Amino acid sequence: MRDDFVAWAEVDLDAIAHNVAAIKRHVGDRVTVIAVVKANGYGHGMEAAARTALQNGASWLALNHVSPAIALRRRGIQAPILLLGYLPPAVAPSVVEHDLRPALTTWELAQALSAAAQAAGKEVPYHVKVDTGMGRFGLMPAEVVEFVRALSRLPGLRLEGVFTHFACADWADGCWVDRQLALYHDVLQELQSAGITVPMRHVANSAATLARPDTHLDAVRVGIALYGLHPSLQVAPCIPLRPALTLKSRVAQVRTLPPGSGISYGRTYVTPNTARMALVPCGYGDGLMRIISNRGAVLIRGQRAPIRGRVTMDTMVAEVTHIPDVCVGDEVVIIGRQGDDVISAEEVAAWAETINYEVVTHLLPRLPRVYRRDGRVVAVSEELFAEGLFSSELSPV
Repeated sequence: MRDDFVAWAEVDLDAIAHNVAAIKRHVGDRVTVIAVVKANGYGHGMEAAARTALQNGASWLALNHVSPAIALRRRGIQAPILLLGYLPPAVAPSVVEHDLRPALTTWELAQALSAAAQAAGKEVPYHVKVDTGMGRFGLMPAEVVEFVRALSRLPGLRLEGVFTHFACADWADGCWVDRQLALYHDVLQELQSAGITVPMRHVANSAATLARPDTHLDAVRVGIALYGLHPSLQVAPCIPLRPALTLKSRVAQVRTLPPGSGISYGRTYVTPNTARMALVPCGYGDGLMRIISNRGAVLIRGQRAPIRGRVTMDTMVAEVTHIPDVCVGDEVVIIGRQGDDVISAEEVAAWAETINYEVVTHLLPRLPRVYRRDGRVVAVSEELFAEGLFSSELSPV
């Protein structure tokens, strides 16, 4: 590992490859796997996750915004990219230029896409999102047929897919999935009765992909499971998933403090006895959540060292009174395994009163991502990742 890194995330590409291959076996050859790599690949690194997924069973990618999709195109990735979220009409020329597949739910965007497609001499395949109960983004079921009919009169547009998103697929009780799925099938039936063919039907997120084979249809959209994390504790792991991310730092200083010493801002922890404290240079400026102050722990020399005092922007303090021989430079594991113990993203989420999704997507671009395959470092991205610049080429990934 580079000596100038004080905190970094290690991403095991073999784990992502394993997860994608396991999911592909689970859904079968007939079903397309769409790898969701939005939010910088759920904090793991968008490009590395995308390339690894495409090499191991996924054939489509999904993002929420145009800019990261363009970044992937500029890096040479030519797989179909579905844009899942709202798009303003101003991005229509970019969507057409880079052969992206938009979720189309507004007439204004449709007109802009049609004009851009005609100007470029292209045809834009689009997907329609139906809101069957998420209450967030998409057309209401009763609006879909007339909307698609109207779009059929615009040149340069072609219906490729119709999809919805489950609100409660991560619940043990599947009644709300049943309701949404029934509404979705009703929409498909109405489209069919209107003489409209839907080439690609997709509804399953990670939770439904794992727990509800009846939702697989033509394609599944896999996000959190791609990275080896489970959608919720209520969804049984029907296939083996391997967490891909380990968050690490180093001991920057070790000090012995007398009783009555306050730790960090606000003196929220005061040593009751003489204590040895290790300074760990990782904080909320890297994406750790401040709420884990005085709640969480890190691993040092294979043992848990409780976090004392408030997590600050760049540092936190862990108590190592009970861990012999801790010294400057020792590896600190914040998320992941060290020795016989492991701190999972789910455990960190419990400390932070949130979900594992937020824990990993909170990791900010200034944290270098170190990519490993077969135990070897194959690429490193540093804080310039946010601008699409890399300290080493990611082409081997």
